[in-house]
Amino acid sequence: MSGRVDIREIVARLADRADSLAAELLPAGRREGPYWRAGSTDPGDAGRSLCIWLQGPKRGEWCDFATGEAGDMLDLVAAVHFAGAKGPALRWARDWLGEAPTAPPRRAPGPRSMPADGPDPGVERMRRRAQTIWLEGGPIPGTLVETYLRGRGIDLRALGRVPRALRFSARVWNREAACELPAMLAAIAGADGRFLGVHRTWLELRPDAAVRKAPLRDPKMTLGSFRGGSIRLWRGGSGRPLREAPPGSVVVVTEGIEDGLTVALARPHLRVLSAVSLANMAHVELPETVAEVILVADNDGTGSPAERALERAVDVHLAAGRRVRIARPPAGVKDVNELLLREAA
Repeated sequence: MSGRVDIREIVARLADRADSLAAELLPAGRREGPYWRAGSTDPGDAGRSLCIWLQGPKRGEWCDFATGEAGDMLDLVAAVHFAGAKGPALRWARDWLGEAPTAPPRRAPGPRSMPADGPDPGVERMRRRAQTIWLEGGPIPGTLVETYLRGRGIDLRALGRVPRALRFSARVWNREAACELPAMLAAIAGADGRFLGVHRTWLELRPDAAVRKAPLRDPKMTLGSFRGGSIRLWRGGSGRPLREAPPGSVVVVTEGIEDGLTVALARPHLRVLSAVSLANMAHVELPETVAEVILVADNDGTGSPAERALERAVDVHLAAGRRVRIARPPAGVKDVNELLLREAA
């Protein structure tokens, strides 16, 4: 039997057991009908941008719509446990299928390296599409975005200026609704300032003139990549770009945009970034001049996947030689934006 045929058979056998393998590889995810949904190839990421097909003709295939990564279940084993390396992934898969005891894999640090011939063409196409969407947006003042944020207790006019990373578009395609909807757009940038992707929050204007997130299963989604990147919400007292942050700088990192803007209003002297996802808090790339990171956390349950992801972020930033503090609202309050709304009531 040739190696190629053997690999095909391994892939087919993994696909036949996609449901149990998906739950083992990405335990923070959850089943939604014929899919397993997770936030990324990080086992602790409980988001929804990664989809694994458990039934039908695409059974055993997966796609991370945030990064453009995709493949079969063997590719997923490689991405989760071996930073993309197929050789050890194949050995692990054979052991798993044979029910033989397998030593816990050692997850390689850092993101998967780019191929020698440059960035993945599929990821680059998604990045260009994302940039086009963001560039087609316009200023926020006087739009649904301003009304939406005001409803969340966030008055951008009190900041004195609108964050450059945020825009408004009246028509952004939404796959779930199968139509164009108004949306708040946010640019996701890498450490060097390069555009990586766009975060979209679809909105709905209600009969009472209030603006809320659109009634969708996924009212917030990203297009392009966000691993290692962030949404630059506020430059703080220095007023300088992130890559020019002065020595000894303090950076606040939140998961979502609304929490980040809440912090910027309360502490405008601090630089504020949104990591887009909790798992990405550990991967946000910061210049060496950043001496302290404040991670803004929600009140998640002890021992939950979210709590473990926060612990990983703390460990990563400590290992980089930075001081790390965790800020969270009082018990009984979900997040800092909810705290703002309660105090304003």
